[in-house]
Amino acid sequence: MSVGRIAVRYATPILELAEEKNVLDSVKADMESFLNVCEESRDFSLMLKSPIISHFKKADILKKVFTGKVNELTLQSFDIITRKSRESLLEDIAKEFLHLYNVKKGFSEVSVTTSIKLDADMKKAFEKLAKDITGKEPILKEKVDPEIVGGYILRLGDRQLDESVSGQLKDLKLKFSK
Repeated sequence: MSVGRIAVRYATPILELAEEKNVLDSVKADMESFLNVCEESRDFSLMLKSPIISHFKKADILKKVFTGKVNELTLQSFDIITRKSRESLLEDIAKEFLHLYNVKKGFSEVSVTTSIKLDADMKKAFEKLAKDITGKEPILKEKVDPEIVGGYILRLGDRQLDESVSGQLKDLKLKFSK
């Protein structure tokens, strides 16, 4: 079974249970916090994926790190996932939970890649463009990639608008090669 399908199988009931217990926003914040810990501490992330460290030790580490800092439901979810020997997928499960949360709340995840950092006006313009295209409230993630030279690449789920200079040059090269 693929990692994505497994992540959905665990993230979905966590989301439903959090909604049922009226702690959905709290659990969402916990998942964001967990992902921040994974991003900031490569050792923590590697520890979760290590086949050498026992599942019990990983569960104990998770309890020590997150007890008192996250909702009880989140802590119980971590415990169940480690008991099922799926702790190596915790990051994927947390990302999938956030994705499902955004879908449930009517948000769309949008990624914009530009050659320079966006200012406030440009962010608003991209948010408006994304909202016009998707009809949903966008959550904008920006990336800076100097190799696109100019313009932008806007990703809206499985759709992509490539209005970058490098993309247009590739299109021209393809047309001339024909």
